[in-house]
Amino acid sequence: MTEQTVQLLDECSSGCKMAINSMRQVKDYVTDQKLSDILVSYTDKHEKIEEETGKKLLEYGKPEEKPGVMASAMSWISTEAKLMVNKDATQIAKIIMDGCNMGIQSISEKINQFAEASPETVSLAKKLVRTEENLMEEMKQFL
Repeated sequence: MTEQTVQLLDECSSGCKMAINSMRQVKDYVTDQKLSDILVSYTDKHEKIEEETGKKLLEYGKPEEKPGVMASAMSWISTEAKLMVNKDATQIAKIIMDGCNMGIQSISEKINQFAEASPETVSLAKKLVRTEENLMEEMKQFL
């Protein structure tokens, strides 16, 4: 149970950090105030989940890790390339929605894979999935 709990917490921590980095990255390109407000709000929500995840990892004696360097670099390059071509609200919404979709899939897969994780950790992971789903829903208005 402990190992699966730690692995699920690691995945949540990594997912939150990737989401926070992506939202901060696109924020500089946002000109629509409503979109900017949504990104600020969801950055805050992800930071709170990430903070909770970090505390839980420390309870298990595991320091937080940074997301994989290659995954982070590829995500950054891909986002920058897309924004060089088009940086309107629609493009930004698509980038965020793609990230949400990847996060939902990744965390949901890990929830199923680590079925023996603590109920509290599973609940936290499901909260992250709901946050991603809600953010994706908010982005639809910009398409």
